[in-house]
Amino acid sequence: MRILIIEDDREAADYLLKALKEAGHSPDHADNGEDGLELAISNTWDVLVVDRMLPKRDGLSIIETLRASGDETPVLILSALSQVDDRVTGLRAGGDDYLPKPYAFSELLARVEVLSRRKAGPQVETKLQVSDLVLDRLAHSVTRAGQEIVLQPREFRLLEYLMKHAGQVVTRTMLLENVWDYHFDPQTNVIDVHISRLRSKIDKGFDFPLLHTVRGAGYSIRDSSN
Repeated sequence: MRILIIEDDREAADYLLKALKEAGHSPDHADNGEDGLELAISNTWDVLVVDRMLPKRDGLSIIETLRASGDETPVLILSALSQVDDRVTGLRAGGDDYLPKPYAFSELLARVEVLSRRKAGPQVETKLQVSDLVLDRLAHSVTRAGQEIVLQPREFRLLEYLMKHAGQVVTRTMLLENVWDYHFDPQTNVIDVHISRLRSKIDKGFDFPLLHTVRGAGYSIRDSSN
């Protein structure tokens, strides 16, 4: 991670720089608010570690300026001010976390890592694949053995849900709730019709079937070539 430390206490800053480097990260440092803000704006960082009380510009002013400009880089505030009101003020200024001094480096590192994961967010698969069947969520396309398969929107959504649960049995109730957004049984054969259409498109004419009916339970999409 690229981490910017804005801290005017030279001894504390040197300790953080050394410890973060030993932990495998790439830290940089500014010893006053003006330089810290300039570095924060002119570079890309995974996390900012900002002391609240700084010369030239205080830490909360730095955070407010960044947030006003649309910069959402996670910020951990360090401060000797540890009362509840102090922490609330820091968080309301735009800080993501608040660590009172003195602190243990292990706790600071854990908080920094959590902020970095939060920034990254969950990784979403853009392609789903079962055997030679590939569904591309971004291109909204489906191919099998390199051959394009044209699906209607509901068929695409049905296949996507089945492929997200590849190898598992998907019940009719799960399909009604997650593909049709029904939270009741409409007492129709809508699922059977769509499964039949989907099966004819992704299985017919190919060497082996992928979409299977599990009698009395539901449906499963899996590689049955072996």
